Amino acid sequence: MVLTFLPLWLSTILLVVLPTLLAMGGPGLIRRRLPLERLRANNEVAGFKFATVGVLYAVLLAFAVIVVWEKFGDAESHVANEAGAAVAIYRLSGGIEGETGTQLRAAVSTYLSTAIAEDWPAMARGEASPSTTQALNAAYSAALAFSPTDPRGAALLTETLRQLDAVTQARRARLVVASGIVPGIVWFVLFGGAIVTVGFTFFFATDNLRAQAVMTGALTALIFSGLLVIVVIDRPFAGIVQVSPEALPLHCMTSHLTRRHRGATRSDDLMENQSV
Repeated sequence: MVLTFLPLWLSTILLVVLPTLLAMGGPGLIRRRLPLERLRANNEVAGFKFATVGVLYAVLLAFAVIVVWEKFGDAESHVANEAGAAVAIYRLSGGIEGETGTQLRAAVSTYLSTAIAEDWPAMARGEASPSTTQALNAAYSAALAFSPTDPRGAALLTETLRQLDAVTQARRARLVVASGIVPGIVWFVLFGGAIVTVGFTFFFATDNLRAQAVMTGALTALIFSGLLVIVVIDRPFAGIVQVSPEALPLHCMTSHLTRRHRGATRSDDLMENQSV
């Protein structure tokens, strides 16, 4: 939805403030068309119908908010699980000697950097980054290049592959929710139900028109505030309220790689000085 990508203040104006102001003018407009006595005669029957419509729509709106909120929380959990599995792989690679361990660490760091730089912008569009998929495949290739010769090495390889599978599942899960949680037909029912529910209040008759307008505005603001929550967090990786990639520990891994590289360089320099 277009409103997802707008600034929060603009979405609030378009989705809450503007409908509320329009709804507050609705009772006055109806009073010009229908006399107060005619509207008052329908208060009792309209009240029962409004109670039914209001309960049905309240249940639907509350259910939609809860589902979207839970999925948003699940998206945060997927990113955290992905980060945890990546850290585990990085630490396990420390037990793999030689070039294979170095390549695995580099592959994991490349995957994380690609996920942050390309996967997140792609998910904002509801898509997946092919480069991130290739980086994940490279991590698998680096792990499978390890040929253990003892039980310890076999255990390392088994756990590394298990953590790589956890990374793959977490990424797949976040890609699924990236395109949006609420189907199109549900959006139609949510906004259509909001219009019907608010429109019902126009046909009640009270002696104080200003009080009726205020009550109608309060109801409209409440309903469309719920819709605003759904719109804003429907796509967990897009818009102003989104799941950030801060959980992915790229900085720590990059710093560790840099320290290892500097340590190796200093060792080489020391060996050269000793030989001289």
